[in-house]
Amino acid sequence: MSATHAEDSRHHLVVVGAGFGGLEVVHRLAGAPLRITLIDRRNHHLFQPLLYQVATASLATSEIAWPIRHLLRRRREVTTLLATVAGVDKQARRVLLDDGSFLSYDTLVIATGARHAYFGHDAWESFAPGLKTLEDATTIRRRILLAFERAEREADPARRKALLTFVIIGAGPTGVELAGTIAELAHMTLVDEFRSIDTREARVVLIEGGPRVLAAFTEDLSTYAQRSLEKLGVEVELGSPVTECTANGVVYGGKTVPAATIIWAAGVQASPAAEWLGVAADRAGRVQVEADLTAPGNPEIFVIGDTAAVVAPDGSPVPGIAPAAKQQGGHVAQTIRARLAGQAGSSPFRYQHAGSLATIGKRLAVIDFGRIKLRGALAWWIWGLAHIYFLIGVRNRLSVALSWLWIHTRDQRSSRLITQGSASPKPAASMPARTSEGAEL
Repeated sequence: MSATHAEDSRHHLVVVGAGFGGLEVVHRLAGAPLRITLIDRRNHHLFQPLLYQVATASLATSEIAWPIRHLLRRRREVTTLLATVAGVDKQARRVLLDDGSFLSYDTLVIATGARHAYFGHDAWESFAPGLKTLEDATTIRRRILLAFERAEREADPARRKALLTFVIIGAGPTGVELAGTIAELAHMTLVDEFRSIDTREARVVLIEGGPRVLAAFTEDLSTYAQRSLEKLGVEVELGSPVTECTANGVVYGGKTVPAATIIWAAGVQASPAAEWLGVAADRAGRVQVEADLTAPGNPEIFVIGDTAAVVAPDGSPVPGIAPAAKQQGGHVAQTIRARLAGQAGSSPFRYQHAGSLATIGKRLAVIDFGRIKLRGALAWWIWGLAHIYFLIGVRNRLSVALSWLWIHTRDQRSSRLITQGSASPKPAASMPARTSEGAEL
């Protein structure tokens, strides 16, 4: 702690994680009589709902991420630290950092999010990267674009076919959005840009272990989404989870599919916050918080966002989406203000679900507002306006809107840059040249 902070007698709030939940806490506490330290291991706030568009070359990284320091530059009571948290000492009220230092707190908010989970098959991560960070997105973008480049130079038909096969595992919103956009990239955007290959021959395969895509949506919207994907050329395979994943491809339902590009969108695992606090967690590692979002037995510690397992008043789980995290952040800020004002007790968090949205390519989407359900082009426009509204800054809103307009009218994606070198898993020579009879993912 610096001398200035050591002499500062104001209530000290430490917020770990600058995602939707953590940043909402900080914003809502503007003007409150406290000092705030915001810790994140990255220097930017990320708009995760559009991360798949970076992965599929539709948007640039700078259009969906903003430096945390810039966002909080006018908040003199806020100190931003680029650091990695290694644990929490609840007795001493300290946040432990990986360099051996620590920060003392009066109130702690943990909003560290989640990473993708491989259900006990962690070795699959190198072959099938997930999509949670900008690094993940640029890695996936590199693999997708390199697959086409290598197919252009590949003389062996079997290897070329594997290079032009893209497998997405998991048919939630992220998987559906990735599959639709990759299909459009191959079947529309890149058609005239290669000479030795026809990109329209690319296979985009979406695997879901459950009975339908977009399981969180109503069955009619799920059916519409599947049919729309199939019209785009996506092969949808349901009811057969993946049993093997290698650099050569995937195996599911006893079928082998050679593929050079595999993307994981099947599950998430919370940060180790439950281990730091020594409290109960659910199967995904999320802290089982009290009704007011505090950690059990520790009213000075709040856990929110994807790090917390929150139950709605009707007993249903609160979804791990941005609006839920922001609502939780707002609730925590309100509770902290009340405590600073000397008010005893705290009210339970009540989640208000505004609706579920998912896009299918560049012109179609599905929206579930409860009684009102929309699909098709109108849903896509509403989806786009909603996401533009929640972006930070006029420049970014205009930039994204113009990028989408260009894609919508010209079928062109301007962010097709191969970065981070050219290393990417290749199909092995021993990979079978063909799949078993009728083997489609």
